[in-house]
Amino acid sequence: MGRLATAALAGTAVEFYDFFVYGTAAALVLGPLFFPTFSPVAGTLAAFGTFAIGFLSRPIGSALFGHIGDRYGRRPVMFASLMLTGAATVAVGCVPSYATLGVAAPVLLLVLRFLQGLGLGGEWGGAVLLTAEHAPERRRALWASFPQMGPPVGFLLANGVMLGLSAWLSDAQFREWGWRVPFWAAGLLAAAGLLLRRSLHETPQFKELAETGNRSNAPLMEVARGHWRLVLLTAGALAIGYAVFYTVSTWALAYGTERLGISRTVMLACIMAAVAAKAVATPFLAMLGDRYGRRPLCLVGCAATALWMFPMVALLHTARPPLIFLGLTVALLAFITMFSVVAAYLAELFEPRVRCTGAAVGYNLAGVLGGALTPIVATAVSGGEGAPWGVAAYLTGIALLSLGCFALLPETLPARVRESESKPETAAAA
Repeated sequence: MGRLATAALAGTAVEFYDFFVYGTAAALVLGPLFFPTFSPVAGTLAAFGTFAIGFLSRPIGSALFGHIGDRYGRRPVMFASLMLTGAATVAVGCVPSYATLGVAAPVLLLVLRFLQGLGLGGEWGGAVLLTAEHAPERRRALWASFPQMGPPVGFLLANGVMLGLSAWLSDAQFREWGWRVPFWAAGLLAAAGLLLRRSLHETPQFKELAETGNRSNAPLMEVARGHWRLVLLTAGALAIGYAVFYTVSTWALAYGTERLGISRTVMLACIMAAVAAKAVATPFLAMLGDRYGRRPLCLVGCAATALWMFPMVALLHTARPPLIFLGLTVALLAFITMFSVVAAYLAELFEPRVRCTGAAVGYNLAGVLGGALTPIVATAVSGGEGAPWGVAAYLTGIALLSLGCFALLPETLPARVRESESKPETAAAA
């Protein structure tokens, strides 16, 4: 399990490195380079628009790769998705700017961002199910949380490279060619991820489905017919996690550097420290999910997020790095209280024959609801003077929506499920 979980974590870290490095570039340089005829705010909005395309393509990728995962196995998904995302990311680093290529430059950017999202939409389902379906029942949330540590590791890697380059290079050098280096590095990281994954075996549950001939012929249609309510509830429940993470990692970076006048290095350092704290907390919170259940942690995390959004914005607006770090860290800890257990939770909510499709589509639809629009909406509502309370109100509303969706989902902790199933039999016997 240790070797398998490490390979899954490494792969998701590489995939999310590719995805996050684009978000950081969108916040820092893509607006002036690819939308130079726009005003600064409009250019940032346009850059975040290309950022959002990746989220819109993720559900399509989850349906495409989910079909492969439910028909042909979880293992092929992990290789194909990693190659697609890595190739698209390297290509982004090679796209000439608007000054060289004209309107074709932002169009190419959109196409490559779409392909990035397509690959990432398949990655999560394959990596999570490979660990969740191999894991022992009593430690399923813990082992399945390893792929969930991939996003913060990928984020730290992406922003660490950006931070180093921005500190080492002048602003002119960074805007001219420095921002491209992290995209080119994605090729080496993808190759390393593929090497780590080459010895992984297919999951026991899929082998059983293949041997018994119980695989779904059309998993997406089966999910749409029989599990649509579950998909919508999981998408709504997880939306706040995406909204909080991309508020912290993308919008806060743009707001801090452009509106508050904080240096790029200081803002990146605050955000990276908060993300590192989130990564460290993930396995410990997952162990609580194995002990007390998945649903209680999700409800607590959602409620904490709803209560913290206004204090977070107030602390950010002070422009004081220690207070910014505090505000962002508490927000991410509330978020990971939910997301530390969702890998096991979604795997247990869907039956094995459609699990890869159902879990991945629900997870990536949440990205559209919570991640795609959040930087755009947050930038739009934070244009006036004073603290951006509209951002806090927007995030609080999404948190309450997610809280309602979690309240409608059942508990899936195997011990609790067996206990609830045995109660009617005990009552009948009495």
